[in-house]
This record gives sequence, C-alpha cells and structure tokens, in this order.
Amino acid sequence: MPLTPDQLLDRLQSLGFETTTVRHPPLFTVADSQELRGEIEGGHTKNLFMKDKKGRLWLVVAEEDADIDLKRLHERIGSARLSFGKPELLIEVLGVRPGSVTPFGAVNDTEGRVTVVLDEALLRHAVLNFHPLTNDATTSIRRDDLIAFLRDTGHDPLVIAVSDPVT
Repeated sequence: MPLTPDQLLDRLQSLGFETTTVRHPPLFTVADSQELRGEIEGGHTKNLFMKDKKGRLWLVVAEEDADIDLKRLHERIGSARLSFGKPELLIEVLGVRPGSVTPFGAVNDTEGRVTVVLDEALLRHAVLNFHPLTNDATTSIRRDDLIAFLRDTGHDPLVIAVSDPVT
C-alpha cells in the first residue's frame, strides 16, 4: 500500500529533514502551478515518468521551464528510446496519479524499479518544491535533504545535464 502524504511528511521529519508544505487546489500541469504558486521560494519542477524500450523505468526531474529534447533524452541518460509511462504503471510503481508525479514517490518503489534522474541545472537551487504524493499541496525541501531522502529509499539519483542551457 503506498504511503499517504501525511506518512511521507512523517518519514521526512523522522529523517531529520525540515520541510514546509502549502496546501492548495489540485494542480495538474506546470502552467497550473505557475498561476497558483504565490510566493513559494526555491526551484519548481517538472517530473517525467518514462519507460524505455528495454522496460526500464525512469523519473526525470528538472526545472519547470527546462528545455528537454525528449527525442534525445535517452542519449543523455544512457537508456534505450523513451516514451511516457502509462498511468497504471505510475500508480503501481510510484503510488501516485498523473499530475502528482514527484521524486517523493520513490518511497513507494520498494523494488527499486525506477532510476531517478536529477537535472544538474535544478540543483543550483538550495530549496526544491514537489507534490507530497498528491497534487493538492507543495512541499519545500532542501536540495541535499532530497538527495539524502532518495538514497534512504534505495534510489541513488543519477545527476546529469538533461536540459539544454538557457541562451
């Protein structure tokens, strides 16, 4: 059974991580979140749940406005050709629904099926923002705490440049 948002927040606290969570109406897209964001500081993200031709699963986490060439992403992360993972697979593996994709979902991937990829450009932010397993809240966490959390779940993130630099 996947963790609830409250169970996730309890786990983050038990690991000694300070987080701040803001509740809001459900957000389904980056555009939705930009309209409702207000003054939540830190890096805001897009999270892409992908499956490659060999069946490997990937969660690519980048800045919300990152320019990612989806046709060449597989070359950057070292995978076979990629497509978006089906909603049923997302729910099965990360325990979240479309519109709620988050690296916090790694806590529900107890079999280690997903490789988490963090875009290097995202990590210039000291604080990062993600949905806490549902899209009706945003949780802010320090960058280093996110990485420590991912490692605690058995997902040592792959940190590489997946987006093109802004010119």
